[in-house]
Amino acid sequence: MSARELGVWLHGNHVAVLRAPRTGQVSCQYDRAVLDDLALNTPLLSCSVPVRTGRQNAWAFVTGLLPEGQHRQEMAALAGVTTFDLLGMLDRFGRDVAGAVVVSAEDPPLRSAAIDPYTSDQLADAVRELDDHPLGLYDDSELSIAGLQDKMLLVADGDGWARPTHGYPSTHILKVDDRTRRGLVRAEHACLTLARHAGLAAASSQLLTVDDTECIVVSRFDRCIGGEGIVHRLHQEDACQALGVDPEANQRKAKYEAYGGPTLNAIAGLLDQWAVDGPAELGALLAQVVFTVAIGNADAHGKNIALLHPDPGHITLAPLYDTVPTVLWPKLRPYAAMTINGKADLRTIDLDDVVAEAQRWALSPSWARSRAASIAERMLAALHEDAVDVDTPALEVITARLERLLRT
Repeated sequence: MSARELGVWLHGNHVAVLRAPRTGQVSCQYDRAVLDDLALNTPLLSCSVPVRTGRQNAWAFVTGLLPEGQHRQEMAALAGVTTFDLLGMLDRFGRDVAGAVVVSAEDPPLRSAAIDPYTSDQLADAVRELDDHPLGLYDDSELSIAGLQDKMLLVADGDGWARPTHGYPSTHILKVDDRTRRGLVRAEHACLTLARHAGLAAASSQLLTVDDTECIVVSRFDRCIGGEGIVHRLHQEDACQALGVDPEANQRKAKYEAYGGPTLNAIAGLLDQWAVDGPAELGALLAQVVFTVAIGNADAHGKNIALLHPDPGHITLAPLYDTVPTVLWPKLRPYAAMTINGKADLRTIDLDDVVAEAQRWALSPSWARSRAASIAERMLAALHEDAVDVDTPALEVITARLERLLRT
């Protein structure tokens, strides 16, 4: 049955109500207590759904809590609703989603959240069954995560891996290797490792062979482990949510700039407006741009760049994630998901373009060039020192790209 009204809890506090007056619409209305406590236009749930009186359009934020494509269709079928019934899906699966929100028709927790530890054989079975159980969803699952890739949510329980049940907050995301582009998860792990060695904030990852399938297990940057092993949620949203972009629009391509999706300049504008230290956050965004160009990632779209909300009204750039060097597969498009200095062809974008893009964000060109070159040099040094101990052709390709970038 379709849900027409759901509550939203943030860090355990009821903050808003979501309503679906008709198909294809979702509104958000903040509680009176929130309006009394925070200044109007303060970003709370999302930069695109700031604190305001009355109802406001929340479709882009809410749809960003759900998976895309076939995974969404299968989730809707499990919930017994259509793919346009966002609240119907979240009524069933909204207790463990991205960020620190819990979406529910009643006060959470509805049931006792817990974990169900996997044996190695059970984990292998779960990976094999992903086609039939997308995201690892079973009758006692109350979770959702965005994306298209075959994946499942896990909890690190100290002794191994466990399955979250009844909304227990997951701590890791397992993604299986691509069936047509073998080596993709290995290349992603290598890039995340390289980023960390170069001093960039990046999600932690590890490779895990499950049965005969290679997987990458990535630590969720919107979770942290507190005392006594308690999992805490950290609030975050992706750039599509923050800018009010529905990624399902334009034949499900709106997460790309060319189809109306987020731009680097728009993301920089949010950081400049809402970060405590705007210049530092813009420097972090510049670092991510250099990294994206260096590894040749054409898929750094609006759902693969995120913002953390450490406090109401303040945002920071989230660590790098989903860092795939798409240039390894020549049949994939070579064009960046977001233009850099108005250019999209990753084969021709150079350091001058990166600096010109940073100037649009009001960064000093001399500072931006020094910063960009320093990042590229640190990446190249890490590769020359064999700091990334992963066997993948991606490293040779990235080395060549960095050397070319530093010649400009």
